[in-house]
Amino acid sequence: MPASETKSASAVAEIPEGSRHDLRHDLSPDAPETENYSDEAGAFGYVHSYETGSRLDGPGVRLTLFVSGCPLRCQYCHNPDTWHLKHGVRIPVEQVITRLGHFAPALRAMQGGLTISGGEVLVQTAFTGRILRAAKSLGLHTAIETSGFLGARATDEYLQQLDLVILDIKSGDPETYRRATQRDLEPTLRFAARLAAMNKPVWVRFTLVPGLTDDPANVAAVAKFVAPLKNVEVVEVLPFHQLGAFKWKALGVEYTLNDTPPASPELVARVIGQFRDAGCKAR
Repeated sequence: MPASETKSASAVAEIPEGSRHDLRHDLSPDAPETENYSDEAGAFGYVHSYETGSRLDGPGVRLTLFVSGCPLRCQYCHNPDTWHLKHGVRIPVEQVITRLGHFAPALRAMQGGLTISGGEVLVQTAFTGRILRAAKSLGLHTAIETSGFLGARATDEYLQQLDLVILDIKSGDPETYRRATQRDLEPTLRFAARLAAMNKPVWVRFTLVPGLTDDPANVAAVAKFVAPLKNVEVVEVLPFHQLGAFKWKALGVEYTLNDTPPASPELVARVIGQFRDAGCKAR
């Protein structure tokens, strides 16, 4: 058994109920680095928080679990306290499954289910995969929100546990994507194509950041890629906000968008119109 799974019970905390807007950091200082992390058994995972009653993260009323660890460094990230595993709480997977079981009857009654977000869900594939399988056994609709950058880590069996993938396509232009995230766009596009080949239902999310992702050519590139994908049910345009700015300051990380305003209603309408003109259902 890996050493990480033989830690004393004192190293395990309760799954934290709260909000995606809560600041959490340095809760597991002995956690491994996120880069190249492998959780082959998935008996434990690192969790930021969970929310109940969400209507933002899939159909119906959702329980949304936010896990820690992310390889992207998005300039506009509202949860930089999920970048590193060490900022989350180390939780046994059975504790998560038990808690999920308590909510399952209400979630089914409200035509909702479980969404796992982050951070990046696919950093912890074994941990999140076990939770998704349990959710399906409870009769719940299942979804993940992902950048798709680590899509190659998701096996076909993993994807079979999903009813929906909420895929963040952060830019259609490779240079803009790298400027916004410090990573390459191509892995996300490959993952999107794979989901399309499987006919896996997808919601695409595009974060609209004035001065960064709002260029008409950049939006057009996303729309051109997405429009032919028959499995994409909707494109959601998410206006940039400053709700996470305080986290950057608290963590001592340079925040470059201090002076960036929220996207205006006129800009949002223009971008939604671009997607619709390209043949996408957008909102």
